[in-house]
Amino acid sequence: MRSLIASLKILAFLFLCLLAVPTQLLVLALHKGPYSYIVPQLWHKGVCLIFRIKVHISGQPYTQSQTLYVSNHLSYLDIPVIATVLRASFVAKKDVASWPVFGFLSRLQQTAFIQRNRGAAAKEAGALDTMLENGKSLIIFPEGTSTDGQSVIPFKSSLFSLAVRPAMQDLKIQPFSIRLNRVDGQPPTTQPLRDTYAWHRDMETELPTHLWLFAKSKGADISLLFAPPVKASDYNDRKTLAKHCFETVSNGVENKQCLAA
Repeated sequence: MRSLIASLKILAFLFLCLLAVPTQLLVLALHKGPYSYIVPQLWHKGVCLIFRIKVHISGQPYTQSQTLYVSNHLSYLDIPVIATVLRASFVAKKDVASWPVFGFLSRLQQTAFIQRNRGAAAKEAGALDTMLENGKSLIIFPEGTSTDGQSVIPFKSSLFSLAVRPAMQDLKIQPFSIRLNRVDGQPPTTQPLRDTYAWHRDMETELPTHLWLFAKSKGADISLLFAPPVKASDYNDRKTLAKHCFETVSNGVENKQCLAA
């Protein structure tokens, strides 16, 4: 029975893509400003509905002006979870662009793809600078990888250099934590349960296989805990800013009180 339900979920997902993709391509041909995130946001809400991912919000997402959002990272499933709430562009590793289906969908979300090696740092910073100068808000995962969500890896500070520049004095920085409350109808007390949602560096499961296994589950219950935003102009050093964000995100993840009803 679970395999049948999973098959129906995948079919519904593909049908949703068939509806959203041509619409978003038309929107991007005409406009790449704030309204270009509306169709992707509706698509992400549909994805969460299909795969039974419930999203709970704690704190207030800052949307009054351009913002750099900073978070921990558990899975590719974080993308629809976050994008149901925020209208912004993700910053992802370059290899995501080559993923079947998901790479194409990421481009429709106006994702910025970057390389992590030092040799490409200047080029990547320039591309992100352009996006910020065009007024886009960005979502970054400074761990540089995904984890099972039990703890947060110390943040890499390189991307924070985008914020600590005179040109970005008005930029807001908002850390937020992703916390896995329940998966497949149960608290994630075992590693197999956590790994039903999480897709991280310690796993050998391929993405299509992982998505199929998640589709066979009863879904997940996720909390997004938004901390108060800070001003980029309050930080002159990227490492200090990265440390503040790391500590804030870690505190949210390690708080064991479940916010889900």
